[in-house]
Amino acid sequence: MAVTLLLMFASSFPLPLTSSGTTFQVWLKRNNVDIKTIGALTLVGLPYNFKFLWAPILDRYFPPFLNRRTGWIAIFQILLMASIATMGLFNPATELTWIILTATCISFFSASADIVIDAYRVDLLRPEERGAGASMVMIGGRLAFLTSGALALILADHFSWRVVFLIMSACLSIGLLTVFFAPHPETEVAPPKTLKEAIVEPVLSFFKKPGAVEILMFVVLFKVADTLASSLLSPFLVELGFTNTDIGSVNKVFGLIVSLVGGLVAGALIPKWGVYKSLWLFGILQALSNFVFVALAMHGKSYGWMVASIGVENFCGGLGTAALVAYLMGLCEQKFSASQYALLSSLSAVARTFLASGSGWLVSTLGWSKFFLVTAMCAIPGLVLLKRLGRFENKEPLFSR
Repeated sequence: MAVTLLLMFASSFPLPLTSSGTTFQVWLKRNNVDIKTIGALTLVGLPYNFKFLWAPILDRYFPPFLNRRTGWIAIFQILLMASIATMGLFNPATELTWIILTATCISFFSASADIVIDAYRVDLLRPEERGAGASMVMIGGRLAFLTSGALALILADHFSWRVVFLIMSACLSIGLLTVFFAPHPETEVAPPKTLKEAIVEPVLSFFKKPGAVEILMFVVLFKVADTLASSLLSPFLVELGFTNTDIGSVNKVFGLIVSLVGGLVAGALIPKWGVYKSLWLFGILQALSNFVFVALAMHGKSYGWMVASIGVENFCGGLGTAALVAYLMGLCEQKFSASQYALLSSLSAVARTFLASGSGWLVSTLGWSKFFLVTAMCAIPGLVLLKRLGRFENKEPLFSR
């Protein structure tokens, strides 16, 4: 569990430093980069959405040191540390092209590290450990965002951005050090013998599962209601009249803490209830949590309702995320865990991005109260698919404990 947490910290750490990450955007804005350019630079994060394209290479080939997964993890951690340190050497006002190239490299190395870290977690954890492991994924990711997001911005008020990026680079050494005491999986499976096998077999093997298409649709839709509701949360709070301090302290810090609690609770309950029952209960709670934003929209600027809304949404979102992570781990085969997990997580991320892109249009058409009602209803297709998948409840590995 400790290794799972530390490697997830390393996996999530680079995201705020690139793409749409808070630290990256603030750094550019403070150096007078125009908002259109900052918005366009979200495309730097595309490697995260398409990492499944080179995941088979990481399944097929591996370095001649450490083991099949941790060797790659060590390489990508070193590359990330060097790239993050390098980014601080450039001035956004005069060297934006070099920053874009460096940020793209960071995104690529980070997405590649995600592939092997996710695969290592799938290989390492026993079925009965996946609930607790999903909880560690939640905690590690949130701590990473807190460090490379909030802490980096605080440091930037006291040090130059060059020093901040050097400190962030040093923090990532946590992932590099972890691989040297990371345990080997209990069972070692031979990797694919050819690159063709690494590309074709994971897909063919997945579609041999009963209900494979329904599984993919469920993975896409399970978090849609939660994602849509949170996609425009900050503009919603601004429109209600809350200050930046209100939004930062409640939505970011308090919300982060509550989501961690939700992840821990899920980690304790999933081994007892099983993944299927957990997905049901947590999925329903995710949908119902959107109604608190309806109440907030009706009450207007109310600190009590704001705290309650943020707390309920983040707690229920933490429950649902942990259950989904546990489910995805159970879907992957050890031989192809890098390719299969990358495909599932990338598909979910790309689909949520496209579906959430229409949120602004919905708000302008319906208003905030009706918008949050609609987002709650968006949970229904995922729950319908989950009911259909219930016929596999007791069959490994679809709903393993």
